Amino acid sequence: MDVLIDKLKEVLASVLPITIIVLVLHFTISPLSSPMLYAFLFGSALVIIGLTVFLFGIDQGLEPIGHGIGNTLSYSKSYAAIITICLVLGFFITYAEPDLHILAGQVDSVTAGQIGRFLMVVVVSIGIGVMMTLGLLRILKGIHLKYVFTAAYGLILILSLFSSFDLIAIAFDASGATTGAVTVPFMLALSGGISAMKSDSKSSEADNFGLVGIASTGAILGILGTGLIFRLDKLSGTLPEQTIAGSNLLELYGSRLLPIARDSLVSLLPIIIAYILFQIFAFKQSKSRVFDIARGLFLTYLGLVIFFLGVYGGFMAVGTQLGIQLASMDSQVPVLLVALLLGLVTVLAEPAVHVLTHQVEDVTGGSVNRTLVLIFLSVAVGLSIFLSALRILLPNLQLWAYLLPGFGIAVILAYFVPELFVGMAFDAGGVASGPMTATFSLAFVQGIASQVPSADLVADGFGMIAIVAMTPIIALELLGALYQVKMRKAAASKVAKKA
Repeated sequence: MDVLIDKLKEVLASVLPITIIVLVLHFTISPLSSPMLYAFLFGSALVIIGLTVFLFGIDQGLEPIGHGIGNTLSYSKSYAAIITICLVLGFFITYAEPDLHILAGQVDSVTAGQIGRFLMVVVVSIGIGVMMTLGLLRILKGIHLKYVFTAAYGLILILSLFSSFDLIAIAFDASGATTGAVTVPFMLALSGGISAMKSDSKSSEADNFGLVGIASTGAILGILGTGLIFRLDKLSGTLPEQTIAGSNLLELYGSRLLPIARDSLVSLLPIIIAYILFQIFAFKQSKSRVFDIARGLFLTYLGLVIFFLGVYGGFMAVGTQLGIQLASMDSQVPVLLVALLLGLVTVLAEPAVHVLTHQVEDVTGGSVNRTLVLIFLSVAVGLSIFLSALRILLPNLQLWAYLLPGFGIAVILAYFVPELFVGMAFDAGGVASGPMTATFSLAFVQGIASQVPSADLVADGFGMIAIVAMTPIIALELLGALYQVKMRKAAASKVAKKA
């Protein structure tokens, strides 16, 4: 019970700032309609409850499964079996990811079907499956992360030279959206399970991270590769209207319950099936252990349903409406200031951020402080949303002007900071762009783009998740550089005292 209360306190501190900002805007410069406001407030309550239950369930269900599968794979002598299992797992957990289907639906509607929902989901799932497999093989072979990221982003750069700006924006957005509430905890646990079996403790600590970052590059490669094959060039579309009609909250949320319950079950199904198969052929755990994990999975599912119900029921339409209203004002200062504030607080409500930061603190034995990581992530995402809004308001500022130097700096920094922080940083880029960002923040930015005459809804409305996925990488690598300086000073101080 104490653990559940601690989770609730943690979630309240994360979600309440978003609610307060929206309420302040409502009573000052950006009033919302009564149905929209009530839906948002009810949605906030659901997000708090859902996220609390979800995080509690992850500890009991998803993490033990991931660790168990990782341990089993590390003992396997057959690379053919490892590759097959990882490819299948990677494809299906990505294909089942609700965030990917949301983004694919948005892309389908905004581009008027030029990039179909099914095509996007399949190519991204294939890309993630391939890169997740390579990421796990990297851990087993002991290859340094910096070389893998250099190769992956080098290939992305080459493909980008032959792709349109629209496609690049969607590709990078897909990389962020695929690392969602279910995939991230599972991948972190999977890499942790394999790393735990390594004899080199320092290498094992670093190998806990990096898999999410490597896997997310598969989404970019999948979309860009598809664009070249199908010769997709300039994309165009209009923003679907986001409204909340009527005042019956029961009807509004009730209509969304069954689809969300179905999608959440589908997202967990590949992991449940994998656990059953591994239990039969490898784990052979006791009945009490199986019951504990089943209970954890149920709580994960229940929390996921409640969380998504709150996000989709109240947050998306409010995000769009705020973007439209603030972008319609004479001054550009309010929209830029709100973009910064929303970015600072939205990332704290991401489910996967909590999972990652707790794992960082656990793996490092507290030497890397969780609160410090959260501060760096918060500032990074705040700057991301600010830069996204600025890009829309300034007609000549292109997405590549952010991404090319940004990811270039991220790859270069990987050669100068500890391996632990390289993996942690690239993983953070994925976890920062979860369901809250894919719904609330993306809807806010698209609302801005719809009101700016010089903006292109596809090129400018998308691309925000790409920036959100980039800035945390640089931020945590800088944290790693500071950590390295601190450790060197501490070591020098010890030597001086002995002398």
